[in-house]
This record gives sequence, structure tokens and C-alpha cells, in this order.
Amino acid sequence: MTRPEAPWTPPLRDGVGASRVGVGAGHFASVLHFLTGRFPAVENWPQRLAQGNVLDSRGQPLAADAPCPPGMLLWYWRSPPAELRVPFEVELLHQDAHLVVVDKPHFLPVTPGGRHLQETVLVRLKRQLGINTLAPMHRLDRDTAGVLVFTVQPATRHAYQSLLRDRQAHKVYEAVAAWREDLALPLTCHHRLQQRDGNGFMQMQVVDGPPNAELTVELIQRIADVPPELDTPQSSPPGGRALYRLTPRTGQKHQLRAQLHALGIPILGDRIYPDLLPEAAPDAAPDYSQPLQLLARALRFTDPVTGQPRCFISRRRLQHAPADKPQDGDAQL
Repeated sequence: MTRPEAPWTPPLRDGVGASRVGVGAGHFASVLHFLTGRFPAVENWPQRLAQGNVLDSRGQPLAADAPCPPGMLLWYWRSPPAELRVPFEVELLHQDAHLVVVDKPHFLPVTPGGRHLQETVLVRLKRQLGINTLAPMHRLDRDTAGVLVFTVQPATRHAYQSLLRDRQAHKVYEAVAAWREDLALPLTCHHRLQQRDGNGFMQMQVVDGPPNAELTVELIQRIADVPPELDTPQSSPPGGRALYRLTPRTGQKHQLRAQLHALGIPILGDRIYPDLLPEAAPDAAPDYSQPLQLLARALRFTDPVTGQPRCFISRRRLQHAPADKPQDGDAQL
């Protein structure tokens, strides 16, 4: 029995894949008529069509007046405004036939979305390595740095991603956050996290009900003085600061940030907790001076394809972490 052929997909353009849209059951006079109705905020469809940037399901460029029958499939490339380069590099930690592992910098999103298309870890890696099938095994927030794993082969992607869903991957983070003298550590905390409504939709909040977030918090080291160049009201909370090891058992949205905030020890540099700060205007100069003090230090699991034990460790150091950070704790990773 022969397998059906996989549907054709356009090649990447500068590391970015094409978007796909189906006509559905509607009736339209032309391709241009459909596109302008489907995406009314986009004004340059005539130019895109004239430049051959809209294709049919066989990869043939479509003219503006081409017929647009029900069920037709179209491919097109997004045309976002030019992006400023995020001035931090992705460091390659490991590469083999199944996995690509990198040390992600702060401020760089993992995948395209919103304002960010070219300036993402995924697009940079596709350009650098020439592997069009890369897909993230897991996610990190744009503000979080550290170990990030990508799968290479579509056939094994589900097996790797299932490790996170089934809690078979051991994740360790480090954070510089406020210090509470009365907080007994180590501590395993259980909360129920739920996304806020309204203007605070980006924030998770602790609510009553069965816990859905579990996190162990350990003290690595109290932090003394802040270097003058880093001394701000946020970096010097009234009770002082400390470097913590965080071991989550679950993977809720913003879990580490929300749970540390709930414990009264918010992470330094957090623009979401405790207060949701506005995004900078699109034309404003980026401010990279105060990165979120959260690092995905390590990820460990048994490889579901090869059976090998895997352990990947970040080489980065948090901006506010002490230079004399103890190294013996790495053995616990």
C-alpha cells in the first residue's frame, strides 16, 4: 500500500514559512476579491499578487483576476514592517539527527508572532542550520533566557513533546528575586493559577480550587550589594535579594513568575508581575538594560527515540547573580 503524497508546501523565504488560507465554500469573483475581503486590513494585495507572492496549491503564482472557486487553497508570505535586530546571539549547545539545543538570550521570542517574525529563535536557526523542519519541543517566554530544545524530524516530534505533557522531563530554573526572611526554604508550593479577565488578560492569578501548579523553591545564595550601574528601585527591593533554584513539576503559563509573586518574592525585571507594564511603542528604541532575572538552567530527560539519558545545561549567568555563585548545586541538575 502506497502512502498518499504529502501536500506541497512552499520553500522558506529567509527562514520564514508561507502562510496558508482556504477559500472555503464562499463564492468570489477573483483571488483579489477573496483576499481583500478575508484580510481587509491589508492594503497591498495587488502588489503582492503582481510580484508573484501569492501561490496556488501547486506553487503557481496567481494573478489578481485569477478565478477563485470554492475550496481553493492559497499560500502567501506575510509582509511585516522591518524589524530591528535583537542584539543578542543564540548559542548552539547540541545538534544531532533528532534534536537541536540552544542557549536562548533574553528578549528574543521563540517563534514568529505579533511584531516578531525574523527576530525569533526559530527563524534564526532555520537560516543558520538550513533545517526547515525545526519545531520547538517546549517554549520559553521572550523575556526568559536559557536551555531551549527543538525537534528535527516531524515523525518523532510528538514523542519529544509528550515528555513535557507526561511530566517526564526534569526542568530547573534559576531566578534572582526579592528575599523574605520569614519564608522557610526549601518550599514546595501548590497553587491554582487562572488567567485574569479584562485588561489584565496577560497575567495569571492565584484562585481558590484544586492546585494545578507545583513548584519547589530552594535558596542558592543571598545577594549582598548591587553594583552601582545596576542599582534601581526594582533591583534593590526593601528586604534584599536572593538567587533561587526553581524546579517546576507542572507547566502552567507564567507559572514561575506568578507563583513567586504569590509568595511575595517577585522576580527582578518582571514587567508582568506584580504590575503589568505597557509595551513600548513600535517606534520606540528598545531598552535592554533590565532583563528578566529568570534563566532556564537545565533540562533533563530520557530520550524517547534513542533511549539515551539527556541533560542540557545553560552556560549563561543572570545579570544580578553573584559572581561567586556556588557550583556544587549543578550536581543536582
